[in-house]
Amino acid sequence: MDKFVWPVRVYYEDTDSGGVVYYANYLKFMERARTEWLRAHGFEQDALLREQHLLFAVRSISVEYQRPARFNDLLAIVSQVVEARGATLLFEQTVERDPAAQVLCAARVRVACIDAQTFRARRIPQALLEERGGDVGDP
Repeated sequence: MDKFVWPVRVYYEDTDSGGVVYYANYLKFMERARTEWLRAHGFEQDALLREQHLLFAVRSISVEYQRPARFNDLLAIVSQVVEARGATLLFEQTVERDPAAQVLCAARVRVACIDAQTFRARRIPQALLEERGGDVGDP
């Protein structure tokens, strides 16, 4: 399955008092990369909400922080769907320092597709699965 890479520059506001990226901001970087992954596959979240009444929500996340990112670093957020089942997508994401591709943070993020009105799980639209080159149930 394809890897999607989204560049991020570390700004002062992303860092703590020691000049290191605050741990929660890695999650923000990964969230933006997943949004851009959807956009790159032709899907806008506001249109999915308006037209199909669906949302994506993080169901679970496992994160390992390995090395610090610092102010003004150029990072690459690498995202890959490794599993699509029914109503969930499992992403493997890394935050890497560019250009050395040194992994700073790694995560497995399970995202659920949910109905915007009931907040119950909903099957991932087939069009999205086909666009990403797979089908429901692909490991």
